[in-house]
Amino acid sequence: MFLTRWRPMGLDPFRELESFFRQDGDGLSGYSPAVDISEEEDHYLIRADLPGVAEKDIEVKVHDGVLLLTGKREDTREEKAAGSYYRERRHGSFCRQFRLGDVVDPEKIEASYKGGVLEVKLPKKEESKPRQIPVTSS
Repeated sequence: MFLTRWRPMGLDPFRELESFFRQDGDGLSGYSPAVDISEEEDHYLIRADLPGVAEKDIEVKVHDGVLLLTGKREDTREEKAAGSYYRERRHGSFCRQFRLGDVVDPEKIEASYKGGVLEVKLPKKEESKPRQIPVTSS
C-alpha cells in the first residue's frame, strides 16, 4: 500500500513524552482517534472516529505529500461538589499524519463528516490506476 502513517525518520520517539506534557491533572487530555484505511480500484478511503468533535474543530490539510487530520474535542468537565467523579473520555487536540506517496492526486481529495465519522477520499492518479490490457489472437 502506498498510503502510510508518517513518522519522521521512521520513529515516534517523543510520543510518550508529548502525551505526558499534554495531560492535565486527570491524565486524560489529548488523544489519537482510531482510523480505518481501505483501498478501492480508483481511490483510498480513510475513516476516522471523532465522536464528540464539532465539524468546525476539524481540519484536513495536505502539505509536502503528507495528509494532516487535526482537531480538538472540547472538555466538558463538570464540577461535583459532593462524592466522586470518574472520567475515561479523552479530550484535547489530536493530529494524525499520513504520507500519501506518488499515487494520490492531492488536488482531488474530498472530506466529509457525518455521525462522528470523518471520511477522507483520496483519488488515485490516472497513471496509477489499473488498466485492462486487451488480449488479441495472433
